[in-house]
Amino acid sequence: MEVLHLFAPRLSTHGNILPFFGPSLCTWRAPLKLGFFIGHARHSYLSNLIPRRKSSVFCSTNVEKEPSMDSDIQLANAKVIYSVAPAAGHNQESHPESNLRVPAIVDTLEKLELTPKHRRSEIIELKHFNPASVEDISSVHERAYVLGLEKAMDKASEQGILFIEGSGPTYATASTFRDSLLAAGAGLAVVDAVVAASKKSPEPPSGFALIRPPGHHAVPTGPMGFCVFGNIAVAARYAQRVHGLNRVFIIDFDVHHGNGTHDAFYEDPDIYFLSTHQEGSYPGTGKIHEVGSGQGEGTSLNLPLPGGSGDVAMRTVFDEVIVPSAQRFKPDIILVSAGYDGHVLDHLASLQLTTGTYYMLSAGIKQLAKELCGGRCVFFLEGGYNLKSLSYSVADTFRALLGDPSRASEFDNPAFLYEEPSNRIKQAIQKLKAIHSL
Repeated sequence: MEVLHLFAPRLSTHGNILPFFGPSLCTWRAPLKLGFFIGHARHSYLSNLIPRRKSSVFCSTNVEKEPSMDSDIQLANAKVIYSVAPAAGHNQESHPESNLRVPAIVDTLEKLELTPKHRRSEIIELKHFNPASVEDISSVHERAYVLGLEKAMDKASEQGILFIEGSGPTYATASTFRDSLLAAGAGLAVVDAVVAASKKSPEPPSGFALIRPPGHHAVPTGPMGFCVFGNIAVAARYAQRVHGLNRVFIIDFDVHHGNGTHDAFYEDPDIYFLSTHQEGSYPGTGKIHEVGSGQGEGTSLNLPLPGGSGDVAMRTVFDEVIVPSAQRFKPDIILVSAGYDGHVLDHLASLQLTTGTYYMLSAGIKQLAKELCGGRCVFFLEGGYNLKSLSYSVADTFRALLGDPSRASEFDNPAFLYEEPSNRIKQAIQKLKAIHSL
């Protein structure tokens, strides 16, 4: 096994992701250097990538044939549009961010009859989408990193797997570059579809990109925290550049701070980044006083919540923080970093959210998009490492977006819950509201 230096982020040992992997950190050989990969990069693969994405996508419903002329009409009449990019080849055995995650979600959606097969035209799965181009990725990440990662695939083929030192840890296999481009492209395809539908209907479907590797920790200079490319950040820039949706509101309810997205837009007045996350968790960023700088001052909102925060805390956060922030910003589209690792059954953190919490958040965000930006809203899968709680929570998100009643009570067990630290939660929310004049 090799350790690959693609970048050198500042890391905190707060939280419990790094200790989880700590015993293996000393087993790796001498690190490789990024310059080696850039200097010897083959451009044959890169030159074959589509330099500009086509905005058209194909979709699959319960009908046998692929739609053509009437694609936009079918999209507009749907309630949920989703894409799937499971990154089967990007995998490390026993790693929490494994290739079992997306298939577990897809299997549960099928079991619970939340697929095109069962819901006909209400649910559409997009297929045959293009991978993101290098230009798309380079709108957020430094091109040197993108080229270096592509070249590192040769080394990954030789070694089987590479570990990227000091990043969470994040690993790479021979298919990681291609899988990561496809994941980002699947997200862009959903954005295309939702925007197209919004031109045909005042109540367009919501979108969900069921993709991995996740993205919200990946910083402009490299990968971090299981994340390779910043999928939601790339989509935000794409929405601006391709669709003219200049004001993008990003909600990140993953249990960990989305430091990559935060860094990418910290000085941007047209992209509002709002993150709720567990206080003191990996990677130790996202302090409450970090509000953006320069022209972007006021468009970064970070709310660290104390461990033990649960459903009551998140309902209060939605009503008193998310809603007024979005109303004041007046977005053209809402994008959501949907991490389900705050669930009470997930072992990488210590919030106690339930499946019902995620239903509430998803239904509320859908309504917020309807009121503020013509219903344009796309969710991007981030964390979530207990396969059952992840799958059932995503399924309840689908129900919220469909307008179906929640079935969270069939999965949630109140016996796992304990009293929330209400005084600390109240103090954090009041402090944040004062900082942001909410």
